[in-house]
Amino acid sequence: MTAPHALPAPHASPLDLGGRTALVTGAAGGIGRACALRLAAAGAKVRAVDRDAAGLEALAGQGRGLAGTVEPHVLDLTDLDAAELAAAGTDVLVNNAGLQLVRPIEEFPPEVFHTVLTVMLEAPFRLIRGALPHMYGQGRGRIVNVSSVHGLRASAYKSAYVAAKHGLEGLSKTTALEGARHGVTSNCVNPAYVRTPLVEKQLADQAQAHGIPEERVLSEVLLQDSAVKRLIEPEEVAEAVAYLCGPQASFVTGASLVLDGGWTAH
Repeated sequence: MTAPHALPAPHASPLDLGGRTALVTGAAGGIGRACALRLAAAGAKVRAVDRDAAGLEALAGQGRGLAGTVEPHVLDLTDLDAAELAAAGTDVLVNNAGLQLVRPIEEFPPEVFHTVLTVMLEAPFRLIRGALPHMYGQGRGRIVNVSSVHGLRASAYKSAYVAAKHGLEGLSKTTALEGARHGVTSNCVNPAYVRTPLVEKQLADQAQAHGIPEERVLSEVLLQDSAVKRLIEPEEVAEAVAYLCGPQASFVTGASLVLDGGWTAH
């Protein structure tokens, strides 16, 4: 019997976003900054959205010399009408902006809960709403929602964050179902704890919530359920986002790409 011919190894083309416009929220630091630089390196014209004007200017400096461009766009996402307008004409949308407060529910300030849900769930809805007409009109588009393992699992003392991320998962899946016939994909990227200012702040908050020193928070709280005992680097998350923006991921939609070091394997 003749042995079957081996199929040639697939060739993974480098990501080319030349001529495409991408919008990244929370772009002044952490994951957002890494995503903005990664997409600009692939040739995209990146609208970098954040309320931190100084951070955006620093990002723009980092982006000089890349194949694409990084254009600072100072915006507070609690201004929902402005957020929707900012997304018009985009080919790639990365919903990344977030904030965190660690408190027991009975001590959680209602106004902070409202702000977290506004920035992390309602603003993504409005950004998607603003981006879809252009994406539908051209028959293609990529939406990547930076969720979290907390979009799939809950942790104590994070009621607003967990609620927002769970809602974002549902929004992303609904967008995927509606957008498929228009060539638009929508997915979540779900990292565990990433080396960002947001996580650094959590060390102090979690120390207070659990009544333990900060030096024990990382190993005993944040990484307790992770098989890989380290923080994820922002650039690792940005590579996952970039993959979902490329042609190789055209059949990936409505999915949650988990980068959690084995946390959800339990």
